Amino acid sequence: MEKEKRKFKLKTPNSYVIIMAIIAIVAVLSWIIPGGAYDYVDPNADKLEPIAGTFHTIASHPQGLWSVIMAPITGFMDSVDIILYCLVIGGYIALVMKTGALDAAIGTTMKRLEGKEIMLIPTLMLIFSVAGAAFGIEEETLPFFPVLIPIFIAAGYDSLVGLSVIKIGAALGVMASIANPFAVAIASKFAGISMADGIGIRIILLCIYIPTGIIFTMHYAKKIQKDPTKSLVYAQAEENKKFFLGNGFDKNDLPEFTLKRKLILIVFGLSFLIMIWGVLSWEDLGVTIWPTMGWWFPELTAVFLVASIIVAIIDRIKVDAFMDIFIKGAADLLSVAIIIGVARGVSVIMSDASITDTLLHYCETAVSSMSSGLFAGMNYLIFLVLSFFIPSSSGLATLSMSIMSPLADFAGVGREIVIIAYQSANAMISLIAPTCGLLMGVLAMTKTSFGTWVRFVWKLLVFIATVTVLVLVLACMILY
Repeated sequence: MEKEKRKFKLKTPNSYVIIMAIIAIVAVLSWIIPGGAYDYVDPNADKLEPIAGTFHTIASHPQGLWSVIMAPITGFMDSVDIILYCLVIGGYIALVMKTGALDAAIGTTMKRLEGKEIMLIPTLMLIFSVAGAAFGIEEETLPFFPVLIPIFIAAGYDSLVGLSVIKIGAALGVMASIANPFAVAIASKFAGISMADGIGIRIILLCIYIPTGIIFTMHYAKKIQKDPTKSLVYAQAEENKKFFLGNGFDKNDLPEFTLKRKLILIVFGLSFLIMIWGVLSWEDLGVTIWPTMGWWFPELTAVFLVASIIVAIIDRIKVDAFMDIFIKGAADLLSVAIIIGVARGVSVIMSDASITDTLLHYCETAVSSMSSGLFAGMNYLIFLVLSFFIPSSSGLATLSMSIMSPLADFAGVGREIVIIAYQSANAMISLIAPTCGLLMGVLAMTKTSFGTWVRFVWKLLVFIATVTVLVLVLACMILY
């Protein structure tokens, strides 16, 4: 009898498995990498600012099995603010969906764009890119995924197209952001330079990044619209349609776009405008007509909670029904909330092991005596590594800039080169690192496996990384 040939196909591990594996690897490294610390400007500050040249070894704290178990739990506790934010967004979106306002808007949009659906991609991607370049929109994109992905699926594309438009679109703007208060502003402050320094280089990068991202996404969208079997998520196409569109979706048989539903959409849109107004550091942008509110996740959660109540009042939803809908919507994003907390465990175990500063010191030593061009390229690579372990843009800027930026003086280049390398590397890593809680949360929200996402995005990221290094090296050669 002829032996039946069996084909074995590698399956991408579950996202939780990937993150726990990284936590375990860091725990093993804690037995190898010595403990170290810098002196800090204010040891009691929420964000520690290290003093360059003060690194010293300290007793190491190797992490064992119990530490590996506790890391994601501690990470979850440290991420309560963003976790609650995610849950409230889930309830808010579910409530707005229940009113039929979004379905009505989707139907109206699809009818107006009949035959021109492809134009949604450059239009929306440009909006998200500009938002990323202007004020570093990242976590703020969360509510847009369940709103916009159904539109792309209804137009004949797949969930990856919607994911690309929002996630990649925003990230490309953040990579060369001109006034991101969470990255450029903080990094410039610690580097002792103006946010305007290096703006010409950033604009050049934006003029490369954004068109490249749009062309990349449109090429994929046209390919799968012509032949749906070429979609990387074709195997789950029906499941995605059911999840995002519900049963029996028909763009010609959607709720009427009534005045009540228009009012609900106005409230929906205003809630996001208020969110943006509250988080932006207007003083740093030179705007004085209103105060900088300094809002973050607690206040944003309150905005969406109040907006939920207003929507319920407009649609005359009773209290019991309101609570049922809201809780079910929050439950839909529970997996997103959990994975964000688990991903935070990587930085927890690094901090507990006292190896974060040691890693930073290794990077400081690596670039301390390089030529200008090599310095620029190596800085980018170093920030890719640092961003993997410290994905927070503000956290990485606070930890690294006071140490890395003065090294530019010895290399004979402007400190803005270090900042551009940092912001572009950090934003790129946010598109592919499993240690980035937001990315893993978005993938969970959109029913996309990490392996599928990597297959989709890796070629674009290789191109972006190559272009970034070339631009930084050329800038050093021409300007300094």
